[in-house]
Amino acid sequence: MTIHGLQKMTLLDFPGRVACTVFLGGCDMRCPFCHNAELIDGSAPAALTEEELLRFLRSRTGLLDGVAVTGGEPTLRADLPAFLGRIREMGYPVKLDTNGMHPERLEELIRADLVQYVAMDIKNSPERYARTAGLEHLDLAPVEASIRLLLEGRVDYEFRTTVVAELHDADSFRGIGPWIRGARRYFLQKFTDRETVPFEGLHAPEDGQLRAWAELMRPWVGEVSLRGVD
Repeated sequence: MTIHGLQKMTLLDFPGRVACTVFLGGCDMRCPFCHNAELIDGSAPAALTEEELLRFLRSRTGLLDGVAVTGGEPTLRADLPAFLGRIREMGYPVKLDTNGMHPERLEELIRADLVQYVAMDIKNSPERYARTAGLEHLDLAPVEASIRLLLEGRVDYEFRTTVVAELHDADSFRGIGPWIRGARRYFLQKFTDRETVPFEGLHAPEDGQLRAWAELMRPWVGEVSLRGVD
């Protein structure tokens, strides 16, 4: 497994746990607001080897109680199950970030108890999904299959949307709500511009607007929360 980055400690990436975050390269979306755009094509240099990561995890036994795996899109990696298996053998729970485009791999990981928490991005309403993902065309069937899989409740999970003023409005959330009806929890994440974001000219919505859009989601989801709002 080629590992493109490691955040040695985070209190934010794995809810309720002190974790580290592992970054894997490669993604099949081209979201214009991506915070990790340097990882999209998987060509970024490796930051450390798998063995170096495992040594780090052994040294943090008792200090960390979780490992968050993000990207890019981790489920693109054929060696992901074996990699997560080695982490699980060390006793660490795993949280996986995914765009939901590979439900068969997600099913495999859940069935094998290789992930204990899944955070799946919901880019926008179905009608706006391709544009928000930076693609000309996008088959939503895999995304919908992953939504159904998580709604089964066999693993703890959240759905989340990074909200960008130029890409989202009230109709976005009127479309997302019925799509994830019955979900446990949903987060609206306020976009933050960074040097690694591939496109300029994107902005965060006003906090009041985010709160109003959160209200549109409450009839559909058990718990609706905001991230990045004071």
